[in-house]
Amino acid sequence: MSAEKSSLHTRNLHRNPYDFDELISCVPELKHYVFKNAYQTVTINFSIPKAVKLLNKALLLHFYHIKGWDIPDTNLCPPIPGRADYVHYIADLLAENLDGIPTGNSVKGLDIGTGANLVYPLISHKSYGWTMLGTDINQDSLTNAQHILNQNPDLSSYIQLKNQPDADHIFTNIIGPGDRFTFSMCNPPFHDSEASAMKGNIRKTKNLKIAKSRQPVLNFGGQQSELWCEGGELAFITKMIHESALFSSQVLWFTCLVSKKENLSKLMNLLKKVKAIEVKTIDMAQGQKISRMLAWTFIPQKDRKTWFEI
Repeated sequence: MSAEKSSLHTRNLHRNPYDFDELISCVPELKHYVFKNAYQTVTINFSIPKAVKLLNKALLLHFYHIKGWDIPDTNLCPPIPGRADYVHYIADLLAENLDGIPTGNSVKGLDIGTGANLVYPLISHKSYGWTMLGTDINQDSLTNAQHILNQNPDLSSYIQLKNQPDADHIFTNIIGPGDRFTFSMCNPPFHDSEASAMKGNIRKTKNLKIAKSRQPVLNFGGQQSELWCEGGELAFITKMIHESALFSSQVLWFTCLVSKKENLSKLMNLLKKVKAIEVKTIDMAQGQKISRMLAWTFIPQKDRKTWFEI
């Protein structure tokens, strides 16, 4: 057995190598995709979308007791360990100035672009008991997310879904006048076009040393709203920051993943312009991929502790 994945957060349940015997006992179909590689490590071929989807289904059932998780082949199939990391780093952020990590109904999270997979709300609630609102501009994705909730009736009072009817907005139409959220989270569209998304996937498959004869496919799936938007990641997060200022008193911490390090300085300058009181960047390393969480708040530090008491 290989060493633990030490780059993951210390509370991440996926730090240790996958126990494929346990996972196959959860999802027997997974056994058809498990093999021993040249290094004698038991693994799956991560370039096969079906294999990744079955692995996710097994991880969510085994570690989080999520039943009947599934997504259409056309939707993004996220790597679970990295998604869990984001949730745990948000927990650390909320724990600052408190005696520990706030749990249960005292925390309400907003997941922007929850997708068909609903992974962030599922892990957030199962890990910390938080209540979550997942939003998306794609109604088909929300229909699938609701189907996952229907398979898990114990979640129905803790995870809600809401359609964003206008692709030009992020928080508008979602946050109502009386709403308060402890945090927002988002894994924004990375690419600025379909061609860019496909080029990135070809590079990824080369890194995975996939046979060149194989037709390139988006190995984690993904629809337009999940993978690309006009202007790419920078344009999306820029819009998010501008709009966050309109809801500055209703969200304790706004957070977002930033994949491209070169975008950080522009985003930090913009956060100064909109008068964010505090800004944090937290590096997160998952395997070869380095990402970071950008977090900002308009709430003075003296008022943050009382946020959980209201």
